[in-house]
Amino acid sequence: MVRITIFTPTYNRAYILPKLYESLRMQTCKDFEWLIVDDGSTDDTECLVKSWLSETAFPVRYIQQENGGKHRAINRGVQDAQGELFFIVDSDDHLTEDAVEWIINQWQAIRDDNSFAGLSGIRITPDGHKIGGGEDFGTIDTEALKIRSTHHVHGDLAEIYRTDVLRRYRFMEVPGEKFCPEALVWNRIARDYKLRYVHHPIYVCAYRPDGLTAKITRIRHESPITSMVYYIEYTQSAKSTKERSKAKINYWRFAPVKFSWLLYWPLGFAMKLMDNLKK
Repeated sequence: MVRITIFTPTYNRAYILPKLYESLRMQTCKDFEWLIVDDGSTDDTECLVKSWLSETAFPVRYIQQENGGKHRAINRGVQDAQGELFFIVDSDDHLTEDAVEWIINQWQAIRDDNSFAGLSGIRITPDGHKIGGGEDFGTIDTEALKIRSTHHVHGDLAEIYRTDVLRRYRFMEVPGEKFCPEALVWNRIARDYKLRYVHHPIYVCAYRPDGLTAKITRIRHESPITSMVYYIEYTQSAKSTKERSKAKINYWRFAPVKFSWLLYWPLGFAMKLMDNLKK
């Protein structure tokens, strides 16, 4: 078994994938596989990846599927992964040269402790600044919900999970929806496991106009069920009143309620009060 599956879900990113590929070729440790799930690309992604298959010092596996969204690609990747650890690296990002070596060295210290679901480094901008800013936080062992609320670490981080843990926490696949918040799964894992967070840069991130982050509001509206499930669960697990309030607001923001339905709200609310009184 290889130590790490570096997993890349991609959709029409042939123009930027070579940057990630070059960063993998430059890794100081090659104890990993690169697993790519192509989520229905219509560009030259297939030809590009196949041109690399015979020249790499590490295994590359390429899987094609019908366009269904990043979360379905992750589910497929976790199913097919051969690595002990699973590291999602998006197609428009890349890794520092020591990322794999650093992950393996850090993992040795906690590998036999089953209270850990994985570990995390930090994400940086191309000019070397930590995503989200903040001071060097050293090493923190905690669960994903507390790393921000209790330890005040901000910005996206670079989490690596045990593959067998991810197989037990699959993303929701709702017919007709092509998005599921990744935090829905990360928060569920956080109920049962912790991560080791280390202030060490391993992931270079550039948010692009064609990425999910740039159009997240529209995407959430187009996938209301998974968005609502996420916000319902977050109201139960958030560590502060402020965060719980924001989750409740966003629940109603993305709920697929038509304006005509509001006419029935007073009666529905009155019946709910009567039900509670009967209890």
